[in-house]
Amino acid sequence: MCGIAGQIGGNIRSMTPFFEEMQSSLARRGPDQRGMAVFDRAALIHARLAVMDPENGRQPMRFDRFTMVYNGEIYNTPELRRELAVLGHTFENRSDTEVLLHAFAEFGESVVDRLNGIYAFAVWDDLEKRLFLCRDRMGVKPLFYARRNGALLFASELKALLRHPWVEPEVTREDLAQVLLLGPGRIPGSGVFKDVRELLPGECGWYSPDADALALRRYWRLTDAPCRDSFPEAAEKTRFLVTDAIRRQLVSDVPLCTFLSGGLDSSLISSVADAEYAASGRTLDTVSVDYLDNAKYFHASKFQPNSDPAFIKIMADYLHGRHHLITLDTPELTRALFDAVEARDLPGMADVDSSLLLFCREIKKVATVAVSGECADEIFGGYPWYRDPTIREREGFPWAQSTAYRATFIKDGVLDVDPAEFVDHYYRKTCSESDILPGTDPLETRMKQMMNLNVDWFMQTLLDRKDRMSMWSSLEVRVPFCDHRIAEYLYTVPWAYKDHDGYEKGLLREAMRGVLPDEVLWRKKSPYPKTHNPAYLRAVTQELESVLADRSQPIHDIIREDALRALTASDRAVPWYGQLMTTPQTVAWFLQLNHWLRTYRVRIV
Repeated sequence: MCGIAGQIGGNIRSMTPFFEEMQSSLARRGPDQRGMAVFDRAALIHARLAVMDPENGRQPMRFDRFTMVYNGEIYNTPELRRELAVLGHTFENRSDTEVLLHAFAEFGESVVDRLNGIYAFAVWDDLEKRLFLCRDRMGVKPLFYARRNGALLFASELKALLRHPWVEPEVTREDLAQVLLLGPGRIPGSGVFKDVRELLPGECGWYSPDADALALRRYWRLTDAPCRDSFPEAAEKTRFLVTDAIRRQLVSDVPLCTFLSGGLDSSLISSVADAEYAASGRTLDTVSVDYLDNAKYFHASKFQPNSDPAFIKIMADYLHGRHHLITLDTPELTRALFDAVEARDLPGMADVDSSLLLFCREIKKVATVAVSGECADEIFGGYPWYRDPTIREREGFPWAQSTAYRATFIKDGVLDVDPAEFVDHYYRKTCSESDILPGTDPLETRMKQMMNLNVDWFMQTLLDRKDRMSMWSSLEVRVPFCDHRIAEYLYTVPWAYKDHDGYEKGLLREAMRGVLPDEVLWRKKSPYPKTHNPAYLRAVTQELESVLADRSQPIHDIIREDALRALTASDRAVPWYGQLMTTPQTVAWFLQLNHWLRTYRVRIV
């Protein structure tokens, strides 16, 4: 993967020092090569992590009148290359960048309908003097932008925009409301900082600097359609789609590994990848994470009925690869909370973020590319809130039924919105925008709403996390379950298929029979591993007490001290966000909030 940025319009030549700062801020995303193309009306900036054809594929890349910067991977590159060759195109290297650029030159903006991949790219048309921007359908790769002084600025990460003198670290009270009431989630399209936006998943469009005009459109959304497949047919199609997505994403000119948690999703990816590697005489590397003394302190719960190590061992013995176990300790997790904020540029998922950041740092010693199981639960309906009728029928975001609790921490006068109304507005908006065929019965209607809620909100938080924590260590992570073909198909199949035989992700399990040992194939879902060591709660509590003792810390301006003290003294595990963020993670989230306010010098306007 890479980092991209640019400015279109305004006084370009005088801004070069700031362009270099923007590029430097993206160095972790792209440590291998740097490039910049400066025109009278545009500057395109690139920092490259070389994965395909490292010797070539440099960016910005020019062909004919078009110059492109691109972050991502196109998984149907071979098909596109063959199609373009028939049309007379010749290629100088093996990179997918060159194929994407030629495809844009040939097909124009309709190229977006032909792509299978994860991507964010910008193409400057030097004849028409305008810029095309595009983001992948599922929102795996980020692309933020801001309009200032008759110009457009864009970048892969918020930190790069904040290096430009026209973008200040300001937030409105409504921006702050989403941090405090919805965080670590974000409103779709919001960049949190004042007037900073993010291209929506499946969105593209043109910016014309002469008119200062930006015209965006959604080229893809989840769309309902009749499903006429029987269950066996649906299982067969699912097996093909999942297997094909995994195989496509194993292509790399640099070392590649797979995450292996011992759960269904990462185990399926590892098994398919292992078979592909073995067939070509290669050995697959798999990586797992655990925490010091976790076995000693683990207690089974409704959401986490068993721990991972036994299942990891079953899979490591089953596969033919090299397995690597990475063990993290509590002091590391606490320190990394702050790096995780700077990776995400926002308060995040506390140690759920920081543990992944540390995990990815160690994985980078093994490989440059990793393949991970994110997003299967959103697509196949694996979360408890899909399957528990009481939870799924409750109004509101099912992973964050905590608005009233959150509001108790906020000082009077900080927000100018009613917390419940603010959150409910966005919940209802997503439900109402779900594409559902007329006459659909109430259960199917609700399950389609649930899938849209998860894909538009919860999944985006996890994709943010995966992208920023991995790219902090220049590690590219691919997510096969985010193949848009899988999402399109699974949106149409009946809920009874997904819940086959009463198993979460029953369709996926049935579809992939024979790919895994039965103990793993039918294992009850267990969420991403986290530390259960009570030393972690003690560590973050001590850190928060130090913050509270320092009246100069910015958190005092917006958060009630008595509420924070009550939190650290409480053993009441009220979930903050999702299944994993309970009391220790909530304490850690407030540490991240304070670090963000202080380090980014956030001003409320």
